[in-house]
Amino acid sequence: MYRQSLLRATHQQLRAFEATARLLSMTRAAEELHTSQPTISIQLRELADNVGMPLFEQQGRRLHLTEAGRELQETVREVFAIWGRFEARIAELQGVQRGTLRLAAVTTAEYLLPQLLGPFCDTYPGVEVELAVENRSTILQRLAQDMDDLTVIMIPPEGARLRVLPFVDNPLVVVAAAGHRLAGKRCSLGQLQEERWLLREPGSGGRLVVEAHFREQGFSPRVAMALGSNEAIKHAVAGGLGITILSRHALQESGQGLTELNVRGFPLPGQFSFVMREGRRLSPAAEAFLAFAREKLTAHGASSPA
Repeated sequence: MYRQSLLRATHQQLRAFEATARLLSMTRAAEELHTSQPTISIQLRELADNVGMPLFEQQGRRLHLTEAGRELQETVREVFAIWGRFEARIAELQGVQRGTLRLAAVTTAEYLLPQLLGPFCDTYPGVEVELAVENRSTILQRLAQDMDDLTVIMIPPEGARLRVLPFVDNPLVVVAAAGHRLAGKRCSLGQLQEERWLLREPGSGGRLVVEAHFREQGFSPRVAMALGSNEAIKHAVAGGLGITILSRHALQESGQGLTELNVRGFPLPGQFSFVMREGRRLSPAAEAFLAFAREKLTAHGASSPA
């Protein structure tokens, strides 16, 4: 009877559990899976009934896995990995007419990927794309768990056995509101000493590059605010709350209200890379996407995956 109950677990229930267990939030799991929180709650309750034990426990405002939940998390990872390999093999047999491309990208790359994914999906309409856009710490967690075909990141983690393919240049520039006193003038970092700086959250790829440059220059910015997204930073800068350093790609996607300051030492060189676990066998869809990205970027004069 117990085994029969477990066999009634559905793919939707397991996906809801995997996302909730990884994010420890039903709200974020619902957002990632493009469904509602009540739906996630129902699926988790039905799965727990099938298992016969609680999978999560609430401690204060935080969600934690029970011992049974931790065991199921490891099992689900193995099941999904095996199923992913099966999908990849079937896709090989079918060619690139069908299949799934699983991508994960840091938030600073969200301005670039649509330029590739739109034409790619037009070229390969049978390929389903699953795209996760998260902060750096979540992306590194996904990479460590080998959840995606390809990861787009600015600074790959050290010490990990990874295959890194440089993707496209990502210059970082100083950005201010359009009416800033130094707009259109050549200036130095020293002239920005008293400015309020708005930066990404500690640990983000862009901030790591910026902090290294500031240390090299002996410059200590007056950080007024740390924000978790480029969009929030752009709105704050346009509103006159301070200045920031952004990817030039992000600035090009902005409307009016922002300007790039001409600061000595900038732009800072940066680069996005496609990253995957060493030895990972890419699906035909992932291989096709790499080839497509190489061709499109080369045609536009940008760097492309080797």
